[in-house]
Amino acid sequence: MQPQFFNIINDELRGSEKTHAVTNPRTEEDLWPCPIASTDDFEDAIVAAQKAFTTWSRTTVPERQALLVKLAEILEEHIGELSEILSKETGKSAILASIDVNASIAQCLYYSKTALEDEVQYEDDTTRVVATHLPLGVVGAICPWNFPLILSNIKVVSSLVTGNCVIVKPSPFTPYAVMKWVELSRGVLPPGVFQVLNGGADLGALMTLHPGIAKISFTGTIATGKRVMASCSKTLKKVTLELAGNDACVVCPDADLERTIPSVASGGFFNAGQVCVASKRIYVHESIYDDFLERLVAEVERGYAIQEDASAPSVFGPVDNKMQFEVVKGIIEDCKKNGYNIVTGGKTQAVTAAGKGFWLPPTIVSKPPEDSWLVKEEQFGPVLPILSWSDEDDVIKRSNLANAGLGASVYSTDLVRAERIARRLEAGGVWINQFERPNYGAYFSGFKDSGFGGEMGKQGLLSYAYTQCLHFAK
Repeated sequence: MQPQFFNIINDELRGSEKTHAVTNPRTEEDLWPCPIASTDDFEDAIVAAQKAFTTWSRTTVPERQALLVKLAEILEEHIGELSEILSKETGKSAILASIDVNASIAQCLYYSKTALEDEVQYEDDTTRVVATHLPLGVVGAICPWNFPLILSNIKVVSSLVTGNCVIVKPSPFTPYAVMKWVELSRGVLPPGVFQVLNGGADLGALMTLHPGIAKISFTGTIATGKRVMASCSKTLKKVTLELAGNDACVVCPDADLERTIPSVASGGFFNAGQVCVASKRIYVHESIYDDFLERLVAEVERGYAIQEDASAPSVFGPVDNKMQFEVVKGIIEDCKKNGYNIVTGGKTQAVTAAGKGFWLPPTIVSKPPEDSWLVKEEQFGPVLPILSWSDEDDVIKRSNLANAGLGASVYSTDLVRAERIARRLEAGGVWINQFERPNYGAYFSGFKDSGFGGEMGKQGLLSYAYTQCLHFAK
């Protein structure tokens, strides 16, 4: 039976005269009709959320945390259904799709045990000051397409555990699993607390401008993030922006290549490089450059080959959508036009036997210029530049681009050296001797053009709450 999808408003299923269908990136076949929320749908969702907030905001933290456990149970119960939907709409393999659901379960359970608490900020003989945390109101969660459930869920659970209501807008490239997840969760939370609306940039713009929304949490590109911030300023909304990261990876001459090579390959090509903190630029010390490059090519060709069957045990897949596919193709063609040294991959036409799907082979480019498109801009796809360095100050300077402030990694057996370099890299997270993966227990934020504010971890909850100080006279 063909699955059906609905906008969820006040716990009610709502269709629409206007629908669209997503293309399966693996096969280019059209998927299922998906309703597009109208302006009236949006206004109804705002009214429902504001009404629900009057009582939901007064629930206790333990009450909210108990409901997060129930949300985790629903995800667990429907992991097969949600994984299958995710696989079709994103092109992910079955393994990658299940990671998306399982990580969402883990996020729910983490916040079921982690929340903001009252804190004594100051005390003397005459005064005691206690900081407490109050919910903002209605949160608008504008979500990306690369990990639809994980990156929606972190905004949802952060909103709920702090006492906010939340309206989720999934990416129009990957709306299905998020909409089905909210549908399956009906009845757990009071109506109006957890809603979902499907739409494009016009709906996102409405969310950023509406005075009934107190905060926007947005994950996406730098250019769009700047527009979101400008719109939010008109009503002085709170805003969190997780934006692009052209992340640098620094490989030192003493790196343990037996461990480093597989880790760098995963950092660059897991999910075809479509990870916000993927290793995007690899800087390898010149003394080990040739050995590193030869071994990395062998690792990538062995472990990241195209497998058209979604059930195959692979963490590599197609580019998620036609728009990004054309961007990454353009970067590869630019490398060819300029005569850069493509040491593996590079094919952009008829990549698969079927000739269908948004597939590009894992591509490695040796020593492209620092001012090349591939190095200057985040590729967000399976093409990786391998550059060389000799001077520590120089490689740190080259690493710290304005658009490279989300993540970074350093590989060295000298942990003192690794930490010294890591502390000089201008990035919200730096991974030492491991590839970059956000941890829901760790604050996640971008420096410079890579973001504004942050989320995840206990600290991330502060952006979903007002801090109120109670001053007690003794």
